[in-house]
Amino acid sequence: MPPGRPGPVFKIFGWSFAITAVAIVVAFFYGSWEAVALVVILGILEVSLSFDNAVINATVLRRMSDFWQKIFLTIGIVIAVFGMRLVFPLVIVWAAAGLGPVDAMRLALNPPADDAAYFPDGSPSYETLITDAHPQIAAFGGMFLLMLFLGFVFEEREHTWLSWLEKPLAKAGKLDMLSVVVAGVGLVLAAEFLAEDDKISTVMVSGVLGMVTYIAVNGLGNLFHVPGEDEEESSSGPSDLAKATGKAGFFLFLYLEVLDASFSFDGVVGAFAITADPIIIALGLGFIGAMFVRSLTVFLVRKGTLDDYVYLEHGAHWAIGALATILLVSIGVHINEILTGLVGVVLIGLAFWSSVRRNRRLAAEGHADEAKVNV
Repeated sequence: MPPGRPGPVFKIFGWSFAITAVAIVVAFFYGSWEAVALVVILGILEVSLSFDNAVINATVLRRMSDFWQKIFLTIGIVIAVFGMRLVFPLVIVWAAAGLGPVDAMRLALNPPADDAAYFPDGSPSYETLITDAHPQIAAFGGMFLLMLFLGFVFEEREHTWLSWLEKPLAKAGKLDMLSVVVAGVGLVLAAEFLAEDDKISTVMVSGVLGMVTYIAVNGLGNLFHVPGEDEEESSSGPSDLAKATGKAGFFLFLYLEVLDASFSFDGVVGAFAITADPIIIALGLGFIGAMFVRSLTVFLVRKGTLDDYVYLEHGAHWAIGALATILLVSIGVHINEILTGLVGVVLIGLAFWSSVRRNRRLAAEGHADEAKVNV
């Protein structure tokens, strides 16, 4: 690398650091040092919860053409920041309280000390409305992610990480629609034993919508399948000629956006345990957290990390399975967001360590073979 020129890592993460600095400055003028601290905490929370998101995003992003990769990194980040971290909580309030957009934003920015001062009928506050909607959100996101996880483990692959478990699951996956059956049973159990009586029906509907969304988006991606994508993507990645363009690229982009939204549910809802201010949430989760997750995704693609460390994709999918389970359990039991983040980090860390051990073993065997030839 010529002296004085930024390295590839800086090029990838440079925008994230710059936007983080801007977000911190905006937070300071918005709410002084307290707002800065909250924004930084939320950013760290989002990144810690989204390691598995970045790995899975990378497995899809590397299948897309350069044009659609740029769309994901530009328009996609706008959707992630403003759509999921700012508009999504407001939509929940609109639907739950029947407020208009302006009134919902006013309530979010200026919560009254007494709910009755804003709602004469005694309706709950903005934060309470978001929290009360958690079972429906968790059911939708949990079922979408569970379908993604099951689709991975029920499929035979050349490489297996937890072979003692993945190989039997892959054989069982030969049974048609097994993932739908398992997910459906999981949804019924979650609704029956974890949801409150008055929320059973809404949890069921939300969960079914999560399953339908996954099947529809995944099916559209398969419909516009790019020739060559089935040839061991997980180990070698598609060639440049096989990368998705046109309609195939669009539906992969759509799939990525829905996937990213499902991953962000727990972070958005969990953020209300820290603050209910939508501006601070958007700055922390969106401008800092979502940007770093995007940069990490690009880093994994550009560096070919998934090809070099073949078990990372497996670890990320097991982390998804754990996150889906946590979301479904959280319908009736509060689970600390720190635990959610740690599970993902630990599983991906173990998968990375296993990949390093595999690479060292293969390198040693390669040197041994070379030595035998020389002899």
